[in-house]
Amino acid sequence: MIETLLSQAVRRLFAGGGAIGLVLLAPQAQAQDVAERPVARVVVTGTNIRRAEAETASSVLTVNRADIERSGKSTVSELLQTLAVDNQGSVPTSFGSGFAAGASGISLRGLGSASTLVLLNGRRMAPYGLADDGQKVFSDLNVIPTDAVDRIEILKDGASAIYGSDAIAGVVNIILRRDFKGTTVRGSLGITEEWDGEKQNLAVTHGFGDLEADRYNVLLNAEFKRSNDIWLRDRADRRYIGRIDLRRWGYSAQEALGGTGAIIGNNAAGSAINGNVRNPATNNYYNRGSLDPASGFTRFFPAAACANFTSHPQGDPGGGCLIDSTLAYNQIQPEQENYSLFGRGTWRLGGDMEAYSELNLYSSKTASSTTPNNVSANVGFPGGPVSNAGVRLGATHPDNPYFGTPARLRYLAGDVGPRISKIDSFFIRALAGVKGSLAGWEYDSSLLFSRNMVSNERMGYLQRDVTFAMLDPSPANIAAALATSPAYAALPIGTVWRIAENAGLNSPEVYAAIAPMIANDAVTKIVQGDVKGTREFGKLAGGALGVALGAEWRREETELQPTTGTERGNVIGLGYSAYQGARNVFALYGEALAPVLPGLELTAALRWDHFTDVGDSWTPKAGVKWQPARQLAVRGTFARGFRAPSAAENGVGGLAAFSTAADPLRCGLGVASACNPAPIAIITSPNPALQPERSKSYNVGIVWDPLPRTSISVDFWQIKRKNEINQQLTDAAIAAGQAARDPSTAQVPGDPGAITAVLANYVNSAQTKVRGIDIDARHTMRLPGTWGNVLVDGKWTFLDKWLRTEQDGSERDFAGTHGNCDVTNCIGTPDHRVNLRAAWDRGDWRVALNANYRGPIDNVLFKGDPEGCASHFANGQDAPSGCQLASFTTFDLIVRWKPRPGWEVFATVENLFDKVAPLDPLTYGAQAYNPLDFQGAVGRAFTLGARHTF
Repeated sequence: MIETLLSQAVRRLFAGGGAIGLVLLAPQAQAQDVAERPVARVVVTGTNIRRAEAETASSVLTVNRADIERSGKSTVSELLQTLAVDNQGSVPTSFGSGFAAGASGISLRGLGSASTLVLLNGRRMAPYGLADDGQKVFSDLNVIPTDAVDRIEILKDGASAIYGSDAIAGVVNIILRRDFKGTTVRGSLGITEEWDGEKQNLAVTHGFGDLEADRYNVLLNAEFKRSNDIWLRDRADRRYIGRIDLRRWGYSAQEALGGTGAIIGNNAAGSAINGNVRNPATNNYYNRGSLDPASGFTRFFPAAACANFTSHPQGDPGGGCLIDSTLAYNQIQPEQENYSLFGRGTWRLGGDMEAYSELNLYSSKTASSTTPNNVSANVGFPGGPVSNAGVRLGATHPDNPYFGTPARLRYLAGDVGPRISKIDSFFIRALAGVKGSLAGWEYDSSLLFSRNMVSNERMGYLQRDVTFAMLDPSPANIAAALATSPAYAALPIGTVWRIAENAGLNSPEVYAAIAPMIANDAVTKIVQGDVKGTREFGKLAGGALGVALGAEWRREETELQPTTGTERGNVIGLGYSAYQGARNVFALYGEALAPVLPGLELTAALRWDHFTDVGDSWTPKAGVKWQPARQLAVRGTFARGFRAPSAAENGVGGLAAFSTAADPLRCGLGVASACNPAPIAIITSPNPALQPERSKSYNVGIVWDPLPRTSISVDFWQIKRKNEINQQLTDAAIAAGQAARDPSTAQVPGDPGAITAVLANYVNSAQTKVRGIDIDARHTMRLPGTWGNVLVDGKWTFLDKWLRTEQDGSERDFAGTHGNCDVTNCIGTPDHRVNLRAAWDRGDWRVALNANYRGPIDNVLFKGDPEGCASHFANGQDAPSGCQLASFTTFDLIVRWKPRPGWEVFATVENLFDKVAPLDPLTYGAQAYNPLDFQGAVGRAFTLGARHTF
């Protein structure tokens, strides 16, 4: 086949890793390549028809190896999560206390990681064993071997007609190298300006064999990555970063931002490192170190004085002992170490028939830390909420200031130590296939097996029954602990847990009973077989008619076992999450490409899927591309999409998790602490009656090349998703009265008490409508003489609307706001994200300066929220100032130098100007900064490395 001028221009664009568009060369440059010559036809993400690269009606963003190197990012996940198309619902590796700790996921258009299909070489892989928010199953980007990546293609419109379920928001297709000869060794070492967070990276890639001469090629890649932890306490000089005591910035304990251990009011107190206890007669809380006679203590504990535990500034109006627990115990970045191995072999069997195989192995270990358990955190399990507000020191407990009378306790168990999670993940993906041509058809068929196994060991989590028995050894509490805990049964009857200043009197056996190691395991598995073929028929005015047909069978299995004890609500402060499910999927699909006129191309696709648990789905897609002039192309697509419920949503199991919400009922009664969002337990059960999510997506765009080596593309897009599978909104469930309360925590007359748990369900909401604009521009300028080239490119995504409609017709637009806080880690939904790059290449030198911009975020839960600002200063004014998180921009500098043939040295400075992330008082994915602004919490960081090619 002959390469057309259009094909040639597009190929050149993609070879340079540019913006998506048709870079048409100047006439004199075109004339040089008029001679006919054959060109390989390939399959581009979003179509099964073989064609010249990027000749498609869909908007596809391609990031090639040069782009990856210019980005300065050391992993695929870091790169993808800085792109403008990523938004609400992405899963950062830094979220060590989340449900899906240890993994990383992307969320195109802010529709969630479960609605973004991630492919490896065009085929699926087993999702991560731990679902985000206990619900959203997604693919872990960390399994991708960075040095083996050839390019990443991001299809930015619906693609269920091509790939089936989960491709509502789009597709991220990570394409690894397919043939390579030689050996490359790359090593790098990174460190922050604070000399922590060390990153080590070593990769070896080796390829041998020539398909033409030897009839085979084998590629092997091995990588090692390690990231050391970064502690918030080591960023104490970065103003508010990591602090839960934000009094210096105008907040107070009423907003849960006045430090850990504050006494808030009558019958309300935080958990103090030396213990706050409630006066049994007045319900007022006092610190155990208090010497105030008004406390009514029957005995005093001078050794429990706050100064003996912390040097943190005090001044709590209620007399509590304050510490900054998150700053002391939490991390910005968990410790992670992983190994990966990728191999691909290709063999010519005869004629143009080829056999191929791929093997991916990935092993990861992640260790994260968070604050010590408090003894009174509520939990839930499928059987209902469990209130721990009544935990108390028994009448005869030696550390009880009201000795002789039981007294409620609020205690942060610093003597037990931080809560630690150690996650081991092992991923495997094996693929074998054959491709070739037969009777005019080019075919490709394969068998795939992929599995992810995750184990999670936790330390420092308090067992409810043993904790209650050892603080208040009543007959009932002792009996409950004896029935469930062999470690407790091995202790002398009536053994007590000494707290705070007397914790040194506890034996190791006491702690082994209170906080034993608990664990759970998860496994996901995919077995898949597929066959597809493509060919051309006849001749239309614009070229041959292209057709593709395919069939697929897939078996999906998922199981997450509950963490020991959570199945009965026995782990204080740890939610329950477990699910199990399996299904078979059968699919048939077809696609056609019709170049009806020169410069006018029509495409259509249709796919039928049958799921053994939710039935059938018919998914069409249509597209058009028109090139009225050589410098201009217009494109558009319409697609339907769907996402079948995951096992976490319609299988067997349940979820008890935590979010943040205010309590309007108690706030209206004058309980000030209830007026601001605070952590709250949510109990959700799977719903076997759930229907698949369904969507319609529209994309209309133009690509204009006004000058040689210049391309501008503008795309207007909209996705409308109905039957959306959601956990009921927390605040809506509270307003509907779906909340369990503890009357014993009442503070004022008529107070029904604090919420123990919100009872929500997975439901098919009415719909979500998301729309926006993508602008992508790129210009390359040749400098005079031997000064090289300058490349400038930019990508801007504007999110105009993220409108969610509930079943009752109520609407909430999250675009540009801090909502939806029921999703992932409450990072918000920024409506402006921009990536800018300026790069200079000259001889053996390459220099790039990248800027990543996040627009301002209104600190409201949704546009027009009648409750107003989601956070407030202590004086009642909106917080942050103007009720808006400031925008945030970071700059990264990348330098690469080839000192001699075969060698390359590279260096990166991230957050070049050491900008501090804006204060975010609402998110629970990080403390006092937004996870999107991660680099602003870490500070300036450096990487130095080298690559040698043999």
